[in-house]
Amino acid sequence: MKCINKVTLIGIVGQDPQIKYTADNVAIANFSIATSKKNKKGDSVTQWHSCTAFGKTGELVESYVKKGNKLYMEGEIQYQEYEKDGDTKKATKIVVNDMSFLGDNNTGSQPKHRQEKLSMPLDAFDDSIPF
Repeated sequence: MKCINKVTLIGIVGQDPQIKYTADNVAIANFSIATSKKNKKGDSVTQWHSCTAFGKTGELVESYVKKGNKLYMEGEIQYQEYEKDGDTKKATKIVVNDMSFLGDNNTGSQPKHRQEKLSMPLDAFDDSIPF
């Protein structure tokens, strides 16, 4: 039986990415992306997602992704456990496999060939659907 671990997000980059390189010169880009929706009371609820991109995708993030960019991303969820000050901590990250720029609110430079537009605005979806 095949298993799937796939995440699709559309959101706004929260801060400029932090870039590191391994000893083998592989780029590792870390950044966060915010997704928002309205709850039943009409209040906006924002979720922050920690994202990591490796290799060529990490290099693209380094070159073009800036705070405020609206991105479409595909990736997978990765759970990590680590020790800090004697306590076990847990972290959830999205490992980015693919991304595209969306919208006109991008504050950084971007390659024209990576731009895409949604065919339907996100507001057009009915929030009353329970799933």
